[in-house]
Amino acid sequence: MTGEEDVIEPLAHETSAQKVSRRRFSRDCHTLSPDEIDGLMSSSDGRPFLVVHHLPEIKEKGIPYLIPGVPITCHVDNTEKYTTRSKVHVGTLYTVRLTHGPFHWTIKRKYKHFQELHRDLYKHKMMLHFMPLGKFAKERHMLRNMSEEMPSLHGTERTRRTSSKMKYLEEYLNGLLENRFCRNDHSMLEFLSVGALSFITDLGPKGLEGPIVKRSGGHRIQGLNCIGHHQICFRWSRRWLVVKDSFLLYMNRDNGSINFVLLFDPEFKVKVGRAYTDTKYGVCFENFARSLIIKCSSYRQTHWWSHEINRLADSCDYVKPQRFESFAPPRADTLTKWYVNGSGYFSDLADALEQAKEEIFITDWWLSPEIYLKRPATDNYWRLDEILRRKAEQGVKICVLLYKEVELALGINSEHSKRVLMDMHPNIKVMRHPDHVSSVVFLWAHHEKMVAIDQTVAFVGGIDLAFGRWDDNHYRLTDLGLAENSEKTKVDDPPSEPVQGAETNSEDLIGNSKLWLGKDYSNFVKKDWVQLDKPFEDNIDRSQVPRMPWRDLAANLHGKAARDLARHFIQRWNFTKIFKSKYKDDFYPYLLPKSQCTAEDLPFTVPGARKARVQVLRSADRWSTGTCENSILNAYLQTIEKSEHYIYIENQFFISCSDGKTVYNGIGDAIVNRILRAHREQKKYRVYIVIPLLPGFEGDVTSGEANAINAILHFTYRTLCRGNHSILSRLGEIKDQWTEYITVCGLRTHAQLSESLVTEFIYVHSKALIADDRCYIIGSANINDRSMLGSRDSELAVFVEDEERVPSVMDGQEYEAGPVTLALRKECFSVLVGSASDPSINIDDPISDDFFFLVWNQAARQNDIIYDRVFKCLPCDKAHTMRELKDYSCVGRLCDTDPEQAAEELKAIRGLLVHFPLKYLNAENLLPPLGTKEGMAPVGLWT
Repeated sequence: MTGEEDVIEPLAHETSAQKVSRRRFSRDCHTLSPDEIDGLMSSSDGRPFLVVHHLPEIKEKGIPYLIPGVPITCHVDNTEKYTTRSKVHVGTLYTVRLTHGPFHWTIKRKYKHFQELHRDLYKHKMMLHFMPLGKFAKERHMLRNMSEEMPSLHGTERTRRTSSKMKYLEEYLNGLLENRFCRNDHSMLEFLSVGALSFITDLGPKGLEGPIVKRSGGHRIQGLNCIGHHQICFRWSRRWLVVKDSFLLYMNRDNGSINFVLLFDPEFKVKVGRAYTDTKYGVCFENFARSLIIKCSSYRQTHWWSHEINRLADSCDYVKPQRFESFAPPRADTLTKWYVNGSGYFSDLADALEQAKEEIFITDWWLSPEIYLKRPATDNYWRLDEILRRKAEQGVKICVLLYKEVELALGINSEHSKRVLMDMHPNIKVMRHPDHVSSVVFLWAHHEKMVAIDQTVAFVGGIDLAFGRWDDNHYRLTDLGLAENSEKTKVDDPPSEPVQGAETNSEDLIGNSKLWLGKDYSNFVKKDWVQLDKPFEDNIDRSQVPRMPWRDLAANLHGKAARDLARHFIQRWNFTKIFKSKYKDDFYPYLLPKSQCTAEDLPFTVPGARKARVQVLRSADRWSTGTCENSILNAYLQTIEKSEHYIYIENQFFISCSDGKTVYNGIGDAIVNRILRAHREQKKYRVYIVIPLLPGFEGDVTSGEANAINAILHFTYRTLCRGNHSILSRLGEIKDQWTEYITVCGLRTHAQLSESLVTEFIYVHSKALIADDRCYIIGSANINDRSMLGSRDSELAVFVEDEERVPSVMDGQEYEAGPVTLALRKECFSVLVGSASDPSINIDDPISDDFFFLVWNQAARQNDIIYDRVFKCLPCDKAHTMRELKDYSCVGRLCDTDPEQAAEELKAIRGLLVHFPLKYLNAENLLPPLGTKEGMAPVGLWT
C-alpha cells in the first residue's frame, strides 16, 4: 500500500490536465509481500525476475544473495604463475570453479585473497561476540546455532600431509561454504563475486562480477558529458560491475541501486591499456552510445576481465551483423499472429495484459488512457487505464514511453496521458521524449507502437492505443447505439447533448451498445481531436457526421522475438533516462533485458498464434534511441527485389522514388525495376497498392483550405504518376501496358445516418507488405522518408517468413504457399473485393488474369461509377483544376434528389475497393503557398 509520504499533491479532480512538472508520487513503491519474500527464500532453481525491481528493498531486508538451502561447491582445478611487482617473487594464481544450483562460474584468486577472506571472517566473528548491538542480533543467533568451528585456512594435518596446497584450499573453501554464517558474509560474497543479480534465472548465466572504479563521462550523445575533455573533468567512483550475456551494468553496492546499463551492440568493443583509457590498469567498454572506462587493481585483472567479457559478448546475437542490418537476427519457430483491424488486436492485448506478472512496456505515438479494449463496454473493467491500475496494484511494473509532441503542431496531448497514468499508482512510470529544444529535434517523432508483457509476449504494428483506432471488418460509419447482431434492431433515443466532465462511471455503461464513446467517435478530416482531457465528450455530432473507419494491421510475437522488441524498448527507456535530467532519479528505474536462454519458457500464449520465422526491424537514430539503423527500408527493398509473383502494399503514405534532393528512399524505384524485369522476362508480376484516398488531416478540399492535405497529395502523385521520377513515367518503355502490372486503390464504404445516405472513405493506416504468399512485413513505418531513412522518425516492424508450406495456386499452377502469409493475404483480399459476403468470388490465385482484371480492378471500377453517380465523391478524376473541383462539388447528388434510387444502385457495390484518382487536380500545383505556415515548413516535414 502507498503511504502518505508517497503523495506530494492530491489527486486531480479538474477536467483539465495539470502540469507534469510535479508528480503525485515522489518515490517508488518497493513493497515485497510476505508471500513474495517466502518465494525468494524457497526458490531452488534461481531467483524470480521481480528481484530486479526490488534491489534496494532486498538489500534493506537482508535477503541473502545465495539461494537458501542450495549448496555451493567449489573446485580448485588449475594454477597459473605470475610475476609480482618486485619481478623477483613468482606467485601462484588459483582457478576456482563454483557451482550453485544451476549456475556455474569461475573466479581467479591469489593465496593472499584466501588469507584476506579468512582474516575478514574472523574479524567479523569477533566483532559479533564483543559488540552486542541490536543490528547484529540475527547474525549472533546464526553463530550460536553453528555446530562447527570455522575451518582452518591451513587445513588438517592429514590434508597437509597427503594433498597439495590447491587441494587443501579447496577443502577449506568448501568447509566455509557449508557454514551459514560464513557463506552469507559480505567478504565471502565479494570473494565469490556474488551480488544481488547473480542468480536471477531470466538474466541468464551468472556472468562476471566484481568491484571496480569507474570514470564518469564517455557518453557519445551531445549534451551528456562535462564541457571539455581534459582529465580534470573526470570523476572516479567505486561501483560493482555485473556482466551478463547481452549487457553489462554497474551498481551501487551500498544501496543496491543500478547506476548505468550498457547494452551489447555491433559497435561493442573491449580495449585494454593506457593508450585507450589514459589510466593504469584501465579497461574501456564501447558501444554505440558510450565509451565506459573502469580501473582494475592489476594488470592481470584487466586482461582476465577483458578476456571474459569478450567471451560473453562473442556468443551474443546483438553483437553480430544481422540480415537487413537489423540489431536482431531472424528467430525460427516463433509463435506469431497477425491482426487486420483493431478489434481483435485490442481484445487479445487486453487478455495478455491480464496475464502480466512482472513488467508491461508500452510505447506509442499517441496513447488515450480512456480507450476500451473490449466493446461494447458495459463497465470500466476493460478500459486501458483501469487495466493498468489493476496490474500496478498487483505489483507489476508498468513503463510507458510517449512521443512528446510539438504542441502547436499536434493536439494529441501527451501531457494529459502522462498525468492520468502517473496519478494512478507509483508502479506506473511514464516518460515523454524528446525535449525539442535541448535535443534540437522539432520535425521528427517517436512513431512506433508496441506493447511487451513480461518480455515474453509482444504486440507491434500500426495501431496506437488511442481514440479512433478500434474497428472491425464492418467499417461502420454510424454509432447511435444500434443493437448489432440481433434479429430485432432497435434505435436508442436520439443522442443527447454531450455529457460534461472527464469521467464515466460503470453505472453509466449498463446496457450500453455504442462501440465508440466520446472522443473515440471521430472523423478527423471533418474535425481533428480537441479537448482530449474531456475524453467522454463527443468531438463531432454523431447524428449528422459519419465516423471515419480505420483500417490497420498489427502482429503478435512470442519468445525470442518478443525479447528483441522488449530490448528495443529498454534501450530507448534507458537512453531517455540518462538524456533527460528529470528522469535521472531512482523513481525511474534502469531496465534490464532478459536473457534469450529462457525465452522459450512461455507462461502463456495468445490463442491462434502459429509458428513462423520472425525478425524484428526498426528505424532508429542517435536522437531517438542512441543508435543508427534503417533495417525496415532494407527489408522492403530486398523483399520487393526478390519477390517472384506479386507484392501487396497497404500503407498510410506512399512517398518514394529517390531524386537525391527531396525524396531519398528507393521503394518506388525497386517497384519500377521489378516490373521492368518482369516485362523483359515476359513473366507475370502484379503490384497491388492500397492507400487512403486523402491524407488524414483536417481540411475541406473544396475550399482551398486544405494545404496539409494537398502537400501530401503532391508528393504522393510525384511518386505515382507525375514528373520524371514517378513510377508511371519510368515505366515508359512498357507504355500503356503498366495496367497489367500495377493497380492503385483506396477504400470507401456507405451507410444510412439519420435517414440520409452517407459515404466516407476508409482511412488506411496500415504499414504492411505481403509477397508471394510466403512472407510479410507489418509495422509502424510508412512508405516515406520520415519512417524509412532511420535518421528521422523512430519505427518498429517485423518481417515474418513461413517455414511450412501448404498447397495453393499461383497463375493457374500448383504452388507451395506459406500458411500464415496465405491466410493474411486472403483475409485482406476477401474483405476488399467482397468475397467475404459472396463466396462465389475466387481469391485463391492472386496473379491470374481473372482475379487481377475481372475481380480486383473490375470491382474498383464498378464501385467508382456507383459512388460517383450517388454521392459525387471527392477526390475524383473529373476535377483537374480547383475551378472544376468547386463546380463538381455543387452538382446535385442522387442520394439527395432520389434516395430510393440511390439506395437501389448502392446494392451493386462489391467490397470496398475504388481506384485511386490519378488525374485529380493534375493541372494544379498542390504544394502549399509560400505565405502559409504549411508553405514555410521544411520539405522534409511532408516527405
